[in-house]
Amino acid sequence: MMEYKGYVGRYELDPDANVFHGEVIDTRDVITFQSETAAGLQQAFRDSIDDYLAFCAERGESPDKPFRGEFLVRVSPDQHRKFSAAASAAGVSLNSWAAEQLDRAAAGGPVHPGRRRKGAKRSA
Repeated sequence: MMEYKGYVGRYELDPDANVFHGEVIDTRDVITFQSETAAGLQQAFRDSIDDYLAFCAERGESPDKPFRGEFLVRVSPDQHRKFSAAASAAGVSLNSWAAEQLDRAAAGGPVHPGRRRKGAKRSA
């Protein structure tokens, strides 16, 4: 994975064509890049992002941003109450508390409060 200006690209080697090719992920627009060398791959990725941003500017359009920094999470009223109490006890906003818990989960660290109930299924 590569990152540039908030955009993330993934890539792979096509062994038949002996070329690296990649795409920018998590956007609605299609942004691709390729290079014959691993060394050139990063520059090709950056050039594709810069070209995309210039193209959008020329057309007077806003470029698609991969993430806005917001998402909706549905929880039960009881969970909402518990999470709000935990945030209050920690002296932070509910948003800050939730962001910290999600960071811990993404890093593989302990997440509190509680554990998954025995027999509960993990949702996708």
